[in-house]
Amino acid sequence: MTTNKAPITMLDGGMGQELQKRSEQPASPLWSAQVMLDEPNLVVDAHRDFIDAGARVITLNTYSATPTRLARDGQPDWFEPLHKAALDAARKACSESGQDVRVAGCLPPLVASYRPEVAHDEATCLKEYRQMVEAQKAGGVDLFLCETMSIAHEAHAATVAAVESGLPVWTAFTVDDADGTKLRSGEPLAESARAVVDAGASAVLVNCAVPEALTTAMDVLRELGVPFGGYANAFTSVAALEPGGTVDVLEARKDLGPDAYAEQVLNWVEKGATIVGGCCEVGPAHIKALAERLTGEGYPLASNG
Repeated sequence: MTTNKAPITMLDGGMGQELQKRSEQPASPLWSAQVMLDEPNLVVDAHRDFIDAGARVITLNTYSATPTRLARDGQPDWFEPLHKAALDAARKACSESGQDVRVAGCLPPLVASYRPEVAHDEATCLKEYRQMVEAQKAGGVDLFLCETMSIAHEAHAATVAAVESGLPVWTAFTVDDADGTKLRSGEPLAESARAVVDAGASAVLVNCAVPEALTTAMDVLRELGVPFGGYANAFTSVAALEPGGTVDVLEARKDLGPDAYAEQVLNWVEKGATIVGGCCEVGPAHIKALAERLTGEGYPLASNG
């Protein structure tokens, strides 16, 4: 059967929350990075489960392993061991899966998620992102994902550093839960997204906001002329999370099970999104349901991202 519908690239889901559910360790400010030191097998298993569910791009488990966060919440000399462990886990999961899967390097907010007011200046951001890009490219990532960007200048710095690698770069913004046309900083998504495209991003996404806000954001992204998409969280709100805080203070929504989440994502795909997955509180069951829903609706799934 032939179809005129565009192939959909399937991302994974929320690694940090998934590891919190699987680990017996208490939540820590380093989120998922601590697991790389204590229980690396859990990371391999979670990657595998997302791949088995249908993900063909998985993201490196280094979200909290930024130089700034390690200096504040851990030890600066953990940087290289954490990145190596994360790269090893991702590659092991890909190899064991037998699937053609790409690994995305992870360039997250350097100081804290959802808190644009604490972001470094652009020069400091660029310096730290270049350090992360160097480590992750040396480890063999296939592309870079600048994610959960809540303020324009940090997104721009991450994109510039990633583009310097010569690898494909996807930049993802986190938007206001009440208004998907704005970043959490209040800056317009349209202008911020255009700036990263001009800097060399080959795709633009929105992530880690409620799916309803992402639906609104898709109307902005479709005007950019580049591939776009998104991956939402399933929190009721992120307002309670302070810099250096732990994710156990946040509450998951009760109305975003796998089928309900897939229904939300289908709204984005119908607007032209071609790169989709899940963020915090979106697990392998959600990704599996999403893959099944998309194929059921006649959307082919990209075989290798």
